[in-house]
Amino acid sequence: MMRSVSVIASPLRRIGPVTVCQGSRRGFSNSQNLQATWGFIGLGRMGFPMARNLRAKLPSHDVLFIQDVNKNATKKFLEENPEGVRIADNVREVAEKSETIITVLPEPHHVAGVYKQMIEPPSLLRNGFSAKERLFIDCSTIDPMTSRSVADAAHSSGQGKFIDAPMSGGVVGAQAGTLTFMIGAPDEIVDRATETLSMMGRRVLHLGDQGSGLHGKLANNYLLALNNIATAEAMNMGIQWGLDPKALASMINISTGKCWPSEVNNPVPGVVEGSPACRGYEGGFGVALANKDLKLAIQACKEHGIKTTLGDHAKIIYDEVEAAEDCKGRDFSVVYRYIGGKE
Repeated sequence: MMRSVSVIASPLRRIGPVTVCQGSRRGFSNSQNLQATWGFIGLGRMGFPMARNLRAKLPSHDVLFIQDVNKNATKKFLEENPEGVRIADNVREVAEKSETIITVLPEPHHVAGVYKQMIEPPSLLRNGFSAKERLFIDCSTIDPMTSRSVADAAHSSGQGKFIDAPMSGGVVGAQAGTLTFMIGAPDEIVDRATETLSMMGRRVLHLGDQGSGLHGKLANNYLLALNNIATAEAMNMGIQWGLDPKALASMINISTGKCWPSEVNNPVPGVVEGSPACRGYEGGFGVALANKDLKLAIQACKEHGIKTTLGDHAKIIYDEVEAAEDCKGRDFSVVYRYIGGKE
């Protein structure tokens, strides 16, 4: 059963006075103030603004350790957020010095690799900065099988709890702090996870045990991918029949055809002001990402023996759109251009 969790953050729990080994190059001075330590790995288009919002909501004396393979990204983040931020040399250092670690990574193999480096060897609680059990929150959209494998490895190591927490809202939501997180976690750590995620988003939905967040996200994005194609085709047919695009969209959006691609991200230029279609399909939810999520959903269905009838055909269409010279790298509503829609 879906459990909607309030995003009103409760007062953050604190650990005792922090002591850092004097030989640590990035050690910060001892303080009598109570403070907590946080880690963030992955400062891409989504992760960078998420980490920025997290840092802004944290108490000033808390410390955020950041890490990304792109050194320019960590340098830029530190320049923009100089207070209470430390750049870790590697992901193991993040795990050693942070109690709560958030990861936002592109692909399954990135998630698997990063967590392997963080939890091996299994000595974080003995030799790390804190003896407190870690909370690993993965906000990446990956296949549930890889996520389950990483979760099992983290739990069996005895060093922390792992939850999947993919999000919805895109780059705009990440920048505005209005993301919706779908989490898979045991009941006993939902509140702690919610407290953290609420600093980067508006809603946190607990969908069940580990893996449930990803299953929910993939089901949603499967439907989104199909609705996007259907909206492009419906708008194109209406316009070809001589209907005014705005009048057609207005009718659809108060009728049974209403959906996010028709109401918010309409694929016809000029129908929704500020939409990617009005900017030459620049920005938004990239067609490659939409295709990736669709494929992950289809893969997860096959693993569970679940029959799908539209997904495989939609995947072929997105493959072709992604490869088309005038469509690749653009918002997924560019499907409208691909099918010959009037711009």
